[in-house]
Amino acid sequence: MINETFQIQYHSLEEAIHSVYGKDAEKIKTERVHGGDINDACRISLSIGETVFVKTNSIRNLNFFITEAHGLTALKAAGTIGVPKVLGMGIDEQQGFSFLLLEWLESIPRIRNYWETFGHELANLHRATLFRAEEPQTDKYRHSYFRGTDGQPLLRYGFEEDNFIGANPQKNRPMASWIDFYRECRLTPQIKMAEHYLDSQLQRKITYLLDHLDSYLREPEFPSLLHGDLWSGNVLCGPDGKAWILDPAAYVGDFETDLAMTQLFGSFPSPFYSAYQEINPIDKGYEERKDLYHLYHLLNHLNLFGRSYLGSVAEILNGYI
Repeated sequence: MINETFQIQYHSLEEAIHSVYGKDAEKIKTERVHGGDINDACRISLSIGETVFVKTNSIRNLNFFITEAHGLTALKAAGTIGVPKVLGMGIDEQQGFSFLLLEWLESIPRIRNYWETFGHELANLHRATLFRAEEPQTDKYRHSYFRGTDGQPLLRYGFEEDNFIGANPQKNRPMASWIDFYRECRLTPQIKMAEHYLDSQLQRKITYLLDHLDSYLREPEFPSLLHGDLWSGNVLCGPDGKAWILDPAAYVGDFETDLAMTQLFGSFPSPFYSAYQEINPIDKGYEERKDLYHLYHLLNHLNLFGRSYLGSVAEILNGYI
């Protein structure tokens, strides 16, 4: 596992708080935090002066939090950008919910070069070697799926486990080819879920796209650890005045997919992209591939929220085929 401490799951939220902060830490105030579509969230003030952030869901959805914790831990391990610390998780059997306990991020005003700094830090994340198959792995992050039967490194894309994109499952079966991974683990599962929305003409175009995906996408020069769902709602100004990233759907892939997500629902300011390129140059062909990376998220939105996203899906397919 990415972090074996997550094998230990608490049997109540109170137990988790006491384990982290001691027996004297008692809840004195709970305030609901709005903004998420999937989980309930709240800010809890403790008697010892600390504040924590808690997400809750039904007991059966504990895996939402297990996989999110693994993604947050992987991103934090890269050491390039602010990521909230995971404090604990588990099932509160008496209260009837699963939970994820995180550090509370108290925002302060943005630093002067907020967007430029964010661009630099995201580029450094994408260039981090911690999760690259061809680089030596620390014992804590030695992924077996990055190694062949002879123990030699293999260039792989994926993650150590499947996780979620929104409330939908996201497959992360490791593969040596990025194009194969994007076809089999990203587009195909979403297309199968969306079949009842797609007429015969769109079905034919999708079949052609999947069969000829190597004509549209590239095999990247190196694999990158990705946030996986990097839109503005998953970025917060943190306690240092810099951008912190939240709610990941993390995996190892082509960094262009993270960039594309930042441009799906309105781009970040241009200084962000200029600064990003200073550290991790963006290939000119990215503009031609960008909509194919949008397609995955729009199919997911179609499957989550319904037919209003069908027109956007069709527009992308018609633009390529």
